[in-house]
Amino acid sequence: MIEITTAQHLEMLAHAEADFPNECCGLLFGRGTRAEQLRRMENVEHSPLNYRVDPKVLLAVFDEMDQRELELLGIYHSHTHSPAYPSKTDRDLAGYPEAHYLIVSLQHREQPTIRAFRIVQGQVSEEPIEIRHRAAAGPDRSAGEQEVELR
Repeated sequence: MIEITTAQHLEMLAHAEADFPNECCGLLFGRGTRAEQLRRMENVEHSPLNYRVDPKVLLAVFDEMDQRELELLGIYHSHTHSPAYPSKTDRDLAGYPEAHYLIVSLQHREQPTIRAFRIVQGQVSEEPIEIRHRAAAGPDRSAGEQEVELR
């Protein structure tokens, strides 16, 4: 299972739509199963069929997250015309067996979907996504946030 906030869920959808017709990609960092940080990454391929992140940028982001004592929880990308399921390329290139692979499908752009998977040695297993809602206690959204579980 991976836990994300409503804001992170909406951010992945917005990122996929913004990069359309190309695939988008990004990373989720956190602790345990809870994502605390979403980072949009640039798809340097600028392709509707695959994605790749600049290795130097990736290393810098990993260093920053290590300093904040966060671990990689998820890697997300979009499928512009196919379902939210890992393609053969996704399975072949999956190099982080401990991470969740989240796929945003824009196959039906009016109803995009996000699903999460583990990919270990080419084997795919679907994982649940738990979305947490954050309700602000006052006009300052950064203060007094409260997390509420949605079911």
